[in-house]
Formats: sequence, structure tokens, C-alpha cells
Amino acid sequence: MQRDDIPFPRLVLPVMHTYDVQWLLLSAGDFAKRAFNCMTISWGSLGVIWGKPFAMVVVRPTRYTRQFMESSDNFTLCAFPEEHRGKLSYCGGHSGRDGDKAKACGLTPIPSRLVASPAYDEAELVVECRKMYFGDLDPSHFLDPSIESNYPKKDYHRMYFGEIVAVTGTAAWRLAE
Repeated sequence: MQRDDIPFPRLVLPVMHTYDVQWLLLSAGDFAKRAFNCMTISWGSLGVIWGKPFAMVVVRPTRYTRQFMESSDNFTLCAFPEEHRGKLSYCGGHSGRDGDKAKACGLTPIPSRLVASPAYDEAELVVECRKMYFGDLDPSHFLDPSIESNYPKKDYHRMYFGEIVAVTGTAAWRLAE
């Protein structure tokens, strides 16, 4: 898919819709070495922290992608047109431990512009990030007791903050000049 550079201040992203309804594909690892994994996510955030644009993602310790998040200094987030929803569902419901999810569902990994983690040819938006912080969720800090119900196995997420270093996308993701 044809994507153009989008300066972060020109990015139009309905954050709640993109994460919760559309979903994103999180990838980490090294495209050139064919050592990476992807997973579908619907939790996270985008914004500015420490004077830098950032994306925050969360990954449970049981997910195969976690080892790639730990060994990589970067990650990507990709959004896809609705016709690829089934592929995202597949990537969220299957483990990369069992095989190449991208190949199995028909996604085409491609090199990112500035980071080692892959993008996908079918993506209409690619956000490239360099990790700048991580932290584990601490259940003793949950102020709303209902949050604990998300963790029946006590497998609390690790948060990763990534500085957004490049964004490419279709015109739909860009403010008009």
C-alpha cells in the first residue's frame, strides 16, 4: 500500500477507535534477521511525554511477542483497512511459537524506515517507535478494584513507552496542509 511520511503534529488518529475498535498490530524484533513476532493489541495510548511523541503498549509475560519486546530497542504499530480484520483476529488468537502468523494469515512483512522491527505492506498506517521506558503494572496500585478481574492468572502486563520516530500512512491519517 502507498504510504507517505506524516509529521507527528499532522497525524490524525482517533485513539479510542483505533485501539479499541480497529485494533493495531504490534511487531517487535529484527526484520532483516527474520527474527520477529507480531500480535494484535487493543490496549494502549498515544500522546506526548518528556517532550516527545510516544506510543504506549502493554504486553503480558505469557505472550511470545514479549521476548521480542525485551530483546529489541524498538517496535512498530500498524493499522489496517477493515478488510484485514480477520487477519488481525488471527494474529491476536494464535501464538508465533506455533508458526509464522504473518505468513499464515497472508500479511506481508516489509522493512520499516528507521527501526529494525517490521511494518506490513497491507498497513494503511505505520508508527515506528524506539523504546524509552518500561514498567510492570503493580496490582497494589489499582485504585479501581474491578481492574483485577482482567488478571485471573496474575499475569500483569508490562508497559512499554516508545518514542515515535517515524509515521507513514495514507491521506486519511494526515491533516490537510
